[in-house]
Amino acid sequence: MGFTPKERYDAQDLIRIVAQLRAPQGCPWDREQTHASIRMNFIEETYEAVDAIDQNDAHLLCEELGDVLLQVALHSQMEAEKGTFSFDDVCDGICKKLIYRHPHVFGESSAATTGQALANWEALKNAEKGRATAKDRLESVPRSFPALMRAAKLQKRAGAYGFAYQKPEDALNDVKDEMAELEQAMQGQGNAAEEAGDLLFAAAGLARALGADPEQVLTGASDRYQSRVIRCEELAGSDALAGLSDEERRALWKQAKQEEQSSKV
Repeated sequence: MGFTPKERYDAQDLIRIVAQLRAPQGCPWDREQTHASIRMNFIEETYEAVDAIDQNDAHLLCEELGDVLLQVALHSQMEAEKGTFSFDDVCDGICKKLIYRHPHVFGESSAATTGQALANWEALKNAEKGRATAKDRLESVPRSFPALMRAAKLQKRAGAYGFAYQKPEDALNDVKDEMAELEQAMQGQGNAAEEAGDLLFAAAGLARALGADPEQVLTGASDRYQSRVIRCEELAGSDALAGLSDEERRALWKQAKQEEQSSKV
C-alpha cells in the first residue's frame, strides 16, 4: 500500500493513515488493538487534553486534541472493518444531533439565555433517549465516570425530582450526620469503609450546594496538599522529611500553610 507524504494533512488523511496502519501490511501493534485494549488510552488522552486547557497552553492543546482525534479515528476504523459504521457516520451523527438539539438556532424555537438553551438541550436529550423517569435518568449516568464526577451528575439529575438542598447549611448538616455515622462505624457499629463513601458523597453535595464543582474543588485541594508537602520537604531538607516526628511534621505543615495563605493576601 503506497503512501505519499504531504505538506499538510486533513481529517480524511487521518482516516486513510489509520486504515493503512490497521491493514494486513500495516503496524502489528495497531492491527492487534480492540476497543477494550485501548480503552484506557482514550481516557488518558482526554485527560491530557484537559490538562493542556488547565495550563492555558494552546500549542499543547492542539497536539493533545490530535491524540484524542486519533482515538476517535481508531475506534471508528475498527467498526468500519466490521461494516457497522465509519468515521463519516460518526460525523453525520453528531451533526444531526447538534441541529436537533439547537432548535433555537436551526429551527423555530427561541432561547434568549444560556439557562433556556441548556433546558432545551436537556429536554430534547431526554426525549431522544426515552428518559421519562428518575430511574431512566439516573441509570444513564455512566458507571465509568470518575467517582466524584458521577456523584455530582447523579445529584444534579436527582435534584430535578426534589432531591436537592434548599441551602448550603442543609448540605453541611448531612455531612455532619455522615461523619457521626462514620465515627460509630469505626467503633464497631457498622461498615466504616461504606460510611466513608457516604461521607465523600455528602461532601460532593455540599460543594454543589455552595455553587462549586466537586471535581474542581478537590483538584484545588490536591494542588494545595502537593504544594504543602513539597514546601515541608524544602523546609526540612530532602533527606530529613521522612524521619521527622509527628510534632515536627505538623509544625512544618502549619508553616507551609501559613506561607500559602500569606501569599494570597
